[in-house]
Amino acid sequence: MGLLAAMRFDNVFSVVGDRLVRRYDDELLWIEPWGKDSLRVRATKMARMPDEDWALLPPEECRAQIRVGQEEASIQNGRIRAVCSAAGRLRFEEEGGRLLLEEFTRNRWDVRAKDCSALNIEARELRPIPGGDYALTARFESNPNERIYGMGQYQMPYLDLKGCELELAQRNSQASVPFAVSSLGYGFLWNNPAIGRAAFNKNLSLWQAQVTTKLDYWITAGRGVKEICRNYARATGYAPAFPEEALGFWQSKLRYQTQEELLGVAREFKRRGLPLSVIVADFFHWPNQGDWKFDEEYWPDPAAMTRELGEMGVQLMVSVWPTVEKSSENHQEMLSRGLLVRMDRGIRAALEHRNHAVHFDATNPEARAFVWDKVRRNYLDKGVSLFWLDEAEPEYTRYDFDIFRYHLGTDLQVGNIYPALFAKTFYDGLQASGVERPLSLVRCAWAGSQRYGALVWSGDIHSTFESLRNQLAAGLNMGMAGIPWWTTDIGGFHGGDPEDPAFRELLTRWFQWGVFCPVMRIHGDREPTGSPLGPSGGGKTPSGAANEPWSFGQRTGEILRRCLLQRQLLRPYLARTMDQAHEKGDPPMRAMFYEFPEDPRSWEAEDQYMLGEDLLVAPVFQAGQTQRKVYLPAGASWVRLDTGEVLEGGRETLAQAPLERIPVFARQGAQLGFTLEAWQGL
Repeated sequence: MGLLAAMRFDNVFSVVGDRLVRRYDDELLWIEPWGKDSLRVRATKMARMPDEDWALLPPEECRAQIRVGQEEASIQNGRIRAVCSAAGRLRFEEEGGRLLLEEFTRNRWDVRAKDCSALNIEARELRPIPGGDYALTARFESNPNERIYGMGQYQMPYLDLKGCELELAQRNSQASVPFAVSSLGYGFLWNNPAIGRAAFNKNLSLWQAQVTTKLDYWITAGRGVKEICRNYARATGYAPAFPEEALGFWQSKLRYQTQEELLGVAREFKRRGLPLSVIVADFFHWPNQGDWKFDEEYWPDPAAMTRELGEMGVQLMVSVWPTVEKSSENHQEMLSRGLLVRMDRGIRAALEHRNHAVHFDATNPEARAFVWDKVRRNYLDKGVSLFWLDEAEPEYTRYDFDIFRYHLGTDLQVGNIYPALFAKTFYDGLQASGVERPLSLVRCAWAGSQRYGALVWSGDIHSTFESLRNQLAAGLNMGMAGIPWWTTDIGGFHGGDPEDPAFRELLTRWFQWGVFCPVMRIHGDREPTGSPLGPSGGGKTPSGAANEPWSFGQRTGEILRRCLLQRQLLRPYLARTMDQAHEKGDPPMRAMFYEFPEDPRSWEAEDQYMLGEDLLVAPVFQAGQTQRKVYLPAGASWVRLDTGEVLEGGRETLAQAPLERIPVFARQGAQLGFTLEAWQGL
């Protein structure tokens, strides 16, 4: 049997309040209740347990049932129970004993256990890094019939993540939000902002952190995906109430180069009778990165601009980058006060965009206060309260995560939390300034970002049908990862000639889908690129071609006009759906099984979704496609909005989808806030 089989594990368990503690050799393990039907698990080989809560809020008061025996101990909180063997192996069960998840261990510590093996593989491996912390691997048994959802935003077409390996790192168009929802009835938060990876393999599942001091995860049990996601929202925070004035259409392009150009576009919307909620002043409306103010040569009177827009019922959003270049008026002070991200080696440069720049250190409270003070004086005091937090990953020219160092630790240790703290900078500042419903457009997120009013968009994606298809999977998984406010660049960011018929078709299909996204927003770097306006400041940066609804020809323009009017009709329904996210944690965009978990076919319909409880949306994802299959779930009758046709659920239908429309169905009898006659009259 070997030496390990004879090892003893006497007196390894203790109870401290509502916490089950296991201490053996150099490992300290804590298991404790943390919210409704949920447990938090931590393990370390440090002298004491590190105390960061990261994404988790302080738990609601709850009482655990703890039992300690000779061979195992257990802790139960509502529907979930954890059982730990004396040898240290953990398993999690639903109330009634059904297995949810168990650790993957292969050793000879207990010859009676099913995992008895000569492989000597640990479930919780904290491998010391010479002279430093630990490299962490957590291993779990894999159920080949399990489906996995959530985890944030990855540029791929897969909604079900079983069989996928995911980098736990932030990149432009990739947002690592490490909350996984299982079809087996549990949710799992990897509560660690370290750079790492997760793999949901057939033979085992594993989570890794390259550099850390502890294992930290949270697990919850629920009756279906909806209850699991609601438990998670309670544990990490609800999105704030969504501002209703932002539910309409958002107009943007690579950049409007002057104040007068931007105002001219807003005036044209009004002249054409097109609804508009938000218009965007994008990057390099400032003189230098890190100035955080308008370039007066091209934007001479921002206060007058916001007043005129307000009179038209339009809000101005401005882009704020976290980057600071040496020519910025704030660089020297921020450098001397230690407010910038540092490099362990090489030159002090992180992003090469027009000039070398480094990012302000969003993990440093003093740096957050410094940046907000500049933003308050230069934007908020001039009437701007909507901010676009671009480059929020933060983006690096090279993603060499082992180089960068923050106030809270190295990038390898804490890098994934940066976008959440960038959003917190603006959420805290706006709240303190009296803004009741803070909202910021952010190009990345981590667990908990939702509580800071983060509206995440899917980054600088390509203008192709393949990219369009990927965004649906990204948006649905972001919602199940707890980030309800989500959108895309309608038409994609990279490329697209307004005169190209192929691009006009793509834009039309994307625009039609955008009507039914939480936020409807067009953006992109259209071709061909124009010329710079001048040799200095913001004038040095050119812009792309036109990107307004009337820029794509008469036929396309008429379709887009109808879409804008449809969005206006949807606003009361959208407001109610957004309230459900704020109050309960339900994402506006929902996978079919979120609303119909008992219908097996709803788990297979991955190219359609529910907007709220009552609207079924089936976008068109292929060039030249004029019809598509749609599955109508059982348990309801369905009304096609544009025709009024009523179909029974529990069946597949071949829906017509000419270029002028995409298939959208409503549950019969649903209160939509508008009539079919009004919809069909557009």
